Amino acid sequence: MPQCVTLSLFRFDRMRDRLWAFGQMGLSRRALARTPGLRFWKLCGSGIGEGFTPIPNTAVWAILGAWENDAAARRACACAEGRVHQRFRRHASEDWTVMLRPASARGHWSGTRPFAPETADAPAAGPIAALTRATLRPRDLHRFWARSPDISAAIGRDPNVIFKIGIGEVPWLQQVTFSIWPDAAAMAAFARRGPHADAISAVRAGGWFAEELYARFSILDDMGSWGGGSPLARLEAA
Repeated sequence: MPQCVTLSLFRFDRMRDRLWAFGQMGLSRRALARTPGLRFWKLCGSGIGEGFTPIPNTAVWAILGAWENDAAARRACACAEGRVHQRFRRHASEDWTVMLRPASARGHWSGTRPFAPETADAPAAGPIAALTRATLRPRDLHRFWARSPDISAAIGRDPNVIFKIGIGEVPWLQQVTFSIWPDAAAMAAFARRGPHADAISAVRAGGWFAEELYARFSILDDMGSWGGGSPLARLEAA
């Protein structure tokens, strides 16, 4: 059966809940490892701004999961069977989960290939989600982060981006960007020009990444809300 990938975001307004969420970055690992159908997972913090950002946002935390099928993902993310997701939801002021189908993936995450497209490099039709993950080499941190403000400003100005967030496992060193676009052409147009394209050229020339992964997904469904509604509602307007 085809793999299902979920990204669950949780917003915590109260300081005590933010501290609770921070603690869960360690305490929830054992429960996630025992979750039926969950083949790969990451607990992540987030950053302030657009895309890659070095400034932490203590109000927003994320759980990313790769599941053996859609049913396993729904049981854990939407039902009482998912103990970790339910605990996060009880403490959060708002939460949103998007369900995805891998369309293409290249590279590694913690030494593994977590996403399994049904057909290698299959194009995703219609709305598309993009995930970029990298481990930065410590010697090149200052070079990379010097370019971050220009990239953040560019993606923030792009009228085609439906949703974007920067998350990560280790501040400064291990970063993830997740974004949703109306189609692959709009995403490719952003990637080929401006500060983003310049940064990618510099990364390639300097070997700034110790590990990297690029994945594209089709969008299956979502649940919950973010900012008072579903971010996918913007797809209809787009």
